[in-house]
Amino acid sequence: MSEMALSIRGLERRFASGEAELVVLSALDLDVAPGEIVGLIGPSGSGKSSLLHAAGLLERPTAGVVRIDGVDAWALGDDARTALRRRSIGFVYQFHHLLAEFNALDNVALPQLIAGKGQRAAREEAARLLTHLGLAARILHQPAQLSGGEQQRVAIARALANKPRLLLADEPTGNLDPHTSGAVFQSLFEVARAEGVGALIATHNLELASYMDRVFALKDGHLVAQA
Repeated sequence: MSEMALSIRGLERRFASGEAELVVLSALDLDVAPGEIVGLIGPSGSGKSSLLHAAGLLERPTAGVVRIDGVDAWALGDDARTALRRRSIGFVYQFHHLLAEFNALDNVALPQLIAGKGQRAAREEAARLLTHLGLAARILHQPAQLSGGEQQRVAIARALANKPRLLLADEPTGNLDPHTSGAVFQSLFEVARAEGVGALIATHNLELASYMDRVFALKDGHLVAQA
C-alpha cells in the first residue's frame, strides 16, 4: 500500500501573546492520499497558513509529527529537511511569482535544472505539463504576454515539474475572476490526479471547494469535516 502523500499527527502551533498563549492549531490530525484533493477553508486568521507552512516544512510546529511520503520531516536535520521539501513538495501561491524574463517553458524547466536534470529532459517535461494544462500554444510566451489564468497555470506546472508527492496551494485563484478561477481549479484537479499528487488547497471559494474530494474547516484550531 502506498504511503500517504501527507500524514499529520497531533500538530500544534502556539504563539506567546503578552502573558497569554494564542493557540492556532490544536492536536490536529490529517492524511492526504496520493491523487486526492483536500480543501481547507476558514476565515483569515483561522490557521490555514500555519497549517500549510508546517506541512510544507517552512515553519516548525510547536508539537506534532509531519510525514511526507512516510518520512518524519521535522525529525530530520536542516539540510535533509530542505532536500525533502525540494524533492517532494510543490507550492502554488495566490501570486504566481513567474520570472518575467523567461518564457513559460523556461519558467517550468528552471526548477528541474536546479534539481540537476539535463536541459533537454527538463524542457520536454515542461512542455508535457504545459500541454496537459492547455497551454501548448503559449509555451514560448513570456508572463506579460499571458492572461492571469494562463500565468497561474504556468505556476501550477512549475510546482509539479519535479514530480512532488504533495502539492500545497494557498488561495491559488484568489486574484482571478470566477470564470477563470473555475478553469484554473479544473486544470489543477485534473493534472494532480493524473500525476498522482496529493493536494491540500486553502481557499475562500466555497463553490470550488465543493468539487474537492474532502473539505475541512479550521475552527478554534481543529479541523472540522464539511458535508
